[in-house]
Amino acid sequence: MKTTPHSFADFNFSPELSRAITELGYESPTPIQIETLPLLMKGATDFLGLAATGTGKTAAFGIPLLEKMNPAKKGVQGLILCPTRELAKQVTEQINLLARYKKTKALAIYGGSDYAGQLRALKDGVSIVIGTPGRIIDHLERKTLNLNNLQTVILDEADEMISMGFKEEIEFILETVSQEEKHQTWLFSATMSRDIRKIADQFLHNPKQVTIAKPTGTAAAITQYYFDVHEDQKPQIVENLIDSVQDFHGLIFCQTKALVVDLTQSLKSHGYSVDCLHGDMEQPARERAMKAFKTKQVTVMVCTDVAARGIDVKDLSHVINYSLPRELDNYVHRIGRTGRAGKEGIAWNLVNPSHRGLIPRIEKITQSKMIRAQVPDAATIFKLKVARALTTFNQPVDETNNSVALVKGILLETGWKEVLDLMSKEEIAARFLAKTLKVTVPGKSIHEEPRRREGASRDDRRRDFVERTGRPSTRSRRPSFDSFAPRGNERGAVRSDRSYGASSSFTAGAKPSGSFAPKARPVPSANFSPAAVGLGASASAPKNTPWRRK
Repeated sequence: MKTTPHSFADFNFSPELSRAITELGYESPTPIQIETLPLLMKGATDFLGLAATGTGKTAAFGIPLLEKMNPAKKGVQGLILCPTRELAKQVTEQINLLARYKKTKALAIYGGSDYAGQLRALKDGVSIVIGTPGRIIDHLERKTLNLNNLQTVILDEADEMISMGFKEEIEFILETVSQEEKHQTWLFSATMSRDIRKIADQFLHNPKQVTIAKPTGTAAAITQYYFDVHEDQKPQIVENLIDSVQDFHGLIFCQTKALVVDLTQSLKSHGYSVDCLHGDMEQPARERAMKAFKTKQVTVMVCTDVAARGIDVKDLSHVINYSLPRELDNYVHRIGRTGRAGKEGIAWNLVNPSHRGLIPRIEKITQSKMIRAQVPDAATIFKLKVARALTTFNQPVDETNNSVALVKGILLETGWKEVLDLMSKEEIAARFLAKTLKVTVPGKSIHEEPRRREGASRDDRRRDFVERTGRPSTRSRRPSFDSFAPRGNERGAVRSDRSYGASSSFTAGAKPSGSFAPKARPVPSANFSPAAVGLGASASAPKNTPWRRK
């Protein structure tokens, strides 16, 4: 009778591996590990495992891979393909932690890192190579990666590699290793697409298969809010949301690399501690950005879904979906980066009219209700900033430095005292705060409504219509959204992702010019309270707000 293991101690692992597992704090195996480990530990076999991201697949294939290593054999015995550099690094770290008491070493090779260091490590000898398809092919073509002793090939996140366009690279690598010594192939994927099925049919021979049902719902500690907005309002709304939280430390997900870069530049120009991750970044820059984000030197990270894979940062307070993902399964992965280890997390979603219909679908996937909230207005942000300034002001002064006494002396010498004597304490504080906080004057809309351009032609008005609504004019053919891209020197320009296209929009303060100036809309801000964005009890839109649907 088959017994289900309830702990890692129930498996018959080697003493070295059991010691490492205990020190890592592994106790109860996950469903994919319970089903996979007995099959892969038995003997040589091809394998197909279907399980969602974050379910423990690395240990599921890493443990049997290490147990099958032959210490007497030299050369690469295991090859693991990963879709991104971050994931390759993460898998390598975990494999090396498991192998700390074994005579086995794993090496990560990926684009953007120095070839010389990789060549030295390969020459010194490693048992397991983990890398991205492109760099693996580079080493195969240079004949710097010898796979004559290869025993196991593993495809991790195979569906993600396919979606990133690595199908031909995967096939090339698998065809290459098929010409070498007999080996086993293990394929792990979150989904079974047509391309994954083709690869499995072509390169896996009588594979054992394990399928773990997708987890449904989200962590109960994550509260989800959505804001009905328009594309041209999003940059300013992001700033207002960040300002509404005292200690914001979170991720902002965008749909495209171009949008990531534009939003990052816009936030930096307004004084936010922000960096970004996208596919075109060099590896040293990515590593610097991640280090700064983990240590909270940078508190806002703007990224795409692919670039964010492998990010493991504790205590994230918020996740902002600047754009809802094309694949709704990615939504669960996005917001799951907050609300970990029993702590509360908040997910904010900026939803434009064309994506409003995705809300019920997301609620069905997450099995939780999304709360409609109001965007904080300038007056609310002003009050929050003034309150925080008071907290800082009340902090005790370092007595070892005489800065306060020094400033008092300078005030007497430079004529400040005479001016201050003519003012009340309230006026002095108000002037100081107004100058230092640099906030929008309360009462004014964040986006001023531009005047209608004098002498605008019918074509100009059609362009404006398309830019505002994302729909083609009924009296003209669908235009190319590329024609509305912001000019390179237009400060504050942020591309729009309406309908996942490449149209453009502008942040507050950007001066409309030419016939491509977008028509901005005022940000809805009625009756906002800190509770409406997750700082307390949930809020609902009042009946008299103009953007309540009738």
